[in-house]
Amino acid sequence: MNNFNLSNVEKNLKINFNNKRIIQTAFTHSSYAKQFKESQYNERLEFLGDSVLQLTITEYLFSNYKNKLEGELTRLRSLIVCENSLYNVARKLGISDFIMMSKGEELTGGRDRISIQADAVEAIIAAIYIDKGLEVAKEFILTNFNDIIKKAIDNKIILDFKTKLQEYLQKDGDIDINYELYKHEGPPHRRKFFVNLYVEGKLLGSGEGYSKKEAEQNAAKEALIKLEVVDE
Repeated sequence: MNNFNLSNVEKNLKINFNNKRIIQTAFTHSSYAKQFKESQYNERLEFLGDSVLQLTITEYLFSNYKNKLEGELTRLRSLIVCENSLYNVARKLGISDFIMMSKGEELTGGRDRISIQADAVEAIIAAIYIDKGLEVAKEFILTNFNDIIKKAIDNKIILDFKTKLQEYLQKDGDIDINYELYKHEGPPHRRKFFVNLYVEGKLLGSGEGYSKKEAEQNAAKEALIKLEVVDE
């Protein structure tokens, strides 16, 4: 539903917009537009924001890492410019609180959906670019993606925690790794899964998520943090 509050949005983003409509559109999900017959929503802005983000990160890597070849620069960019990175930025900025979506979308877990939050960040980047220009958009991107860029450079971004854990534990031979679903709760359209991770029969991590896969990944991440393989 409509949780958009302009003053709070501008405070979170640390930007005052001249065109108030453009930033409101960035927070308008297509489901809200359809339900309330709004003519504008954020999908077109997502398209533009993705290009501004790609350009900014490409230029930054090209200018600051002159010793890296094209293939390595491409790999780094793919780690930085991805849905998970956008989602992390969305969480840091509290984006989900302000996204306008239909009641049906919200009831089916839309506000917590990674893709919706990631898309909103791209739309916000486009809104900043349109309203404030490229330099301000670049500054916003580099400020909010700074930690992600550092992790990518230091090879600390992990997209698949289960694979990383398996590689770490089994580097010297086979070890029994078992993910056990021990409960789920909530209605069918919003079911949450809870998983325990056992290594050689001992509990090493627990995770939860809105799919078994997500819960297992979170359990593996917790185990890697305990083993001090990755940072929180």
